Amino acid sequence: MKLILCGACGRMGKYVAELAAERGVTIAAGVDLAEGALPFPLYRSIADVKEDADAVVDFSSAAALESVLAYCERNHIPAVLAATGYSQSDLARIQSAAGKIAVFQTGNLSVGINLLQYLSKKAAQILGDAFDAEIVERHHHFKKDAPSGTALMLAESVNEGFGGNKKNVYGRHGMVGERQRKEIGIHAVRGGTIVGEHEVMFAGKDEIVTLSHSARSRKVFASGALQAAAWLLGKPAGRYDMHDLLRETLS
Repeated sequence: MKLILCGACGRMGKYVAELAAERGVTIAAGVDLAEGALPFPLYRSIADVKEDADAVVDFSSAAALESVLAYCERNHIPAVLAATGYSQSDLARIQSAAGKIAVFQTGNLSVGINLLQYLSKKAAQILGDAFDAEIVERHHHFKKDAPSGTALMLAESVNEGFGGNKKNVYGRHGMVGERQRKEIGIHAVRGGTIVGEHEVMFAGKDEIVTLSHSARSRKVFASGALQAAAWLLGKPAGRYDMHDLLRETLS
């Protein structure tokens, strides 16, 4: 398998390249605005890439989305979108591209996080409105978007478990009044070198149920990206996520 790696000079890009070498996956070319000494050709724009590839793995940023999707559409190759901070218009663009190519997009590439998502939805279904749901996410001080894409993914699953009648509330400050039943609180913590921690708390009368996941290394995300790229090869046009991969792999 040959890949084009967007965000090749970033922290995640380096982990993907390192793991790819261990697994016999070829990085045909890298794309990054930054410069770096890499064992493969590096371009500032994906439009300039000359090498052939089987798929694109994008760990850059939401700002690069249009160029990545346009390249993949033009060359008829699948894309694994691992960046975060996508806007509603970005998500609409991803959906449009999925009509032409296979697109894998998820808020988190960790198998453990996707299990947490499943369990959180089930917990909401079982506990019901007698419990208030709050989500806390913690990341390193370099992370630019808040809340994390994973926290939003978890909130969506929790809301589905509650029947879809909740709304997200992002942090609280000042005289906000009594907590409303329809709220799902989401809180972002930034500091140090925290790789990624997510906690879903269900607080009821006299008891609390907490589900959590802690990533100890970014390699779990790099591994997920390579797994997603390999799984995506040969798939028809459509929008896929980690749940699709796990459902097929475990069935």
